[in-house]
Amino acid sequence: MIELEGVPELIDPVMVAAFEGWNDAGDAASTAVAHLDREWKGEVFAALDAEDYYDFQVNRPTVWLDGGVRKITWPTTRLSVVRVGGEKPRDLVLVRGIEPSMRWRSFCNELLGFAHELGVELVVILGALLGDTPHTRPVPVSGVTSDPDLARTMDLEETKYEGPTGIVGILQEACTHAGVPAVSLWAAVPHYVSQPPNPKATLALLNRLEDLIDLRIPLGELPEDARAWQLGVDQLAAEDSEVAEYVQTLEEARDTAELPEASGEAIAREFERYLRRRDGSGPATGPGQGPAAGGHATESGDSAPYLRDSPGGRTRPPMPQRPESDAADDTEGPADTPEDSSDDSSQDSTEDPSQDSTEDPSQDSSED
Repeated sequence: MIELEGVPELIDPVMVAAFEGWNDAGDAASTAVAHLDREWKGEVFAALDAEDYYDFQVNRPTVWLDGGVRKITWPTTRLSVVRVGGEKPRDLVLVRGIEPSMRWRSFCNELLGFAHELGVELVVILGALLGDTPHTRPVPVSGVTSDPDLARTMDLEETKYEGPTGIVGILQEACTHAGVPAVSLWAAVPHYVSQPPNPKATLALLNRLEDLIDLRIPLGELPEDARAWQLGVDQLAAEDSEVAEYVQTLEEARDTAELPEASGEAIAREFERYLRRRDGSGPATGPGQGPAAGGHATESGDSAPYLRDSPGGRTRPPMPQRPESDAADDTEGPADTPEDSSDDSSQDSTEDPSQDSTEDPSQDSSED
């Protein structure tokens, strides 16, 4: 660990982590942590030694010019701290980097060493996976934990996943064995539009994080970006009848699976978020930050040229079977978030907490 500067005593700190790579479909999770760091002006206080954890032939350093002087930026993981004011101030320790190439146990031990030294009370790890979810519906976000008591007290799912995992799963289990409360939040990204960025999935992760740690997060331009993203995908889908038919199939499956959720607790949660957003003590309410926010980008906006799956155009996914319900009986997270094997070579699909049976990025699953 390379410590860059000292850290003051923190107030009720929560560690929020995300890693680029296999666990970060559409860059949704790493972008969420970057948003927190930018909005709250995080100050970097430490960085992991890149030599210890990264294969530079896989994650290459970059060269850039600073006033005519050539400098090198090495791939690594950095820690920053932000203080959130208000009636109940608290600090966030933000961890953002790239999934390490080697020595994962040592990597997790270093992060846990800092968590212990800083008095971190909860670790929240963000992830995103590719799934059979339509871009026209709210982004599914699941919260899972390996701690039965935490699952009960925070209304989370207890993971029962078995299969290949990424650094998100390894870090969560390391926290569990170290006695540090840990939660993983997973967003499902439509596999047929998997290229980053995906502001709608980022927005959904931040909304769920906001509920979990009871902090109001300034969303900035994310709601508008999410609308523009959805409009762009709508336009692309309209140009291809096969894609449009496929999206309609996903919509019907999702609506059928979520029909029982369209009342009771689901409506109450959305209404509570709406009331918090209207509270004058929270962030200023702007376009997209009202009751229809919460990651549900549905209004129009400017189209974005970055929405195609690849430079050659959209990937045409196979037509899915129409399930009786998208919700897998043995899942740990988003009920309709399987990953698409056709995107495995080009997209950082993840182990979704939503799936108990497998975690291969080519299957409908992910872990913690």
